[in-house]
Amino acid sequence: MKKTFDWFIYGLALAAGLAWVFPAPGARGGWMQPELLTKAGVALIFFLNGAGISFAALREGAMRWKLHAVVQVCTFLFFPLIGLAGLMVFKPWLPGDLGLGFFYLCALPSTVSSSVALTAAARGNVPAAVFNATLSSLLGVVLTPLWVGVLLKTSGEALPLGKVLLDLFRWLVLPLVAGQLCRPFLAAWITKNKALVGKIDRCTILLLVYTSFCDSVVAGVWSGQGVSTLAWTLAGALGLFILVMSVVNAVSRRLGFSEEDRIAAVFCGSKKTLASGVPMAQLIFGAHPGMGLILLPIMIYHPLQLVICSVLAGRWAARETPAKPKAAE
Repeated sequence: MKKTFDWFIYGLALAAGLAWVFPAPGARGGWMQPELLTKAGVALIFFLNGAGISFAALREGAMRWKLHAVVQVCTFLFFPLIGLAGLMVFKPWLPGDLGLGFFYLCALPSTVSSSVALTAAARGNVPAAVFNATLSSLLGVVLTPLWVGVLLKTSGEALPLGKVLLDLFRWLVLPLVAGQLCRPFLAAWITKNKALVGKIDRCTILLLVYTSFCDSVVAGVWSGQGVSTLAWTLAGALGLFILVMSVVNAVSRRLGFSEEDRIAAVFCGSKKTLASGVPMAQLIFGAHPGMGLILLPIMIYHPLQLVICSVLAGRWAARETPAKPKAAE
């Protein structure tokens, strides 16, 4: 588990720091041409995700419908409703863009790779985790911008939903489909070079984080923001994670899930994706000057969920397996 939480987490901090010191290259109109670079990066990430999806594993995990219902309802209904309630309560104390960032965090799909890896490490139902994490990513292409549109509409702003969905289709769905179509030719190479593919994926995300923060620094979004902003974000992310994980765990026990299914439900239902969240934000919010604050909650939630879930995975992996009854002779 330590390997999932190494250089990438430090890279997030470094990307944000570089944007603070050298914002001009990655801001709109900079020599890095972020308008084109970010869309190319989004397409690359989802092409690699598409080429890495195994539908054989999805078929194997597709039959646990109660488990899938718990995970997807939690991801796309319970989470966003908590976000709306939190905004109603804490809005007076939160900068506007940070509140939007928390709601965006709540509307995001679940993670794929870390949910599956942690479920496997904890000896949970891996096929079910693969199915739920992948289904969540696909649903998120439509449901995440719809939820953001609902929030902006209620606050008197407008999200050009048609254009956003068209952009998501062009830069997310089409590369995902292209990756899946290329899977017969790339599957062996991707399996053999998983570490390299992972590095390409994560370095692209770091590049997107850098360009997002560059725009925020140039627009002066961070002037007047201090330690209190980070403290609010850390407290909010931790409280949100503990609340959702506790609810998913309780519901899974109430429904009589096996230990393996409960573990898959807890890991898939409580986690949010940074890998898809950053590129989706680029397409949904466009040149929004507060992009840095919008991304801050998911950037803090991401390492929190990895640390806490890694500890839980180690604890659950050490549980005793009930002895199977011997067959009658």
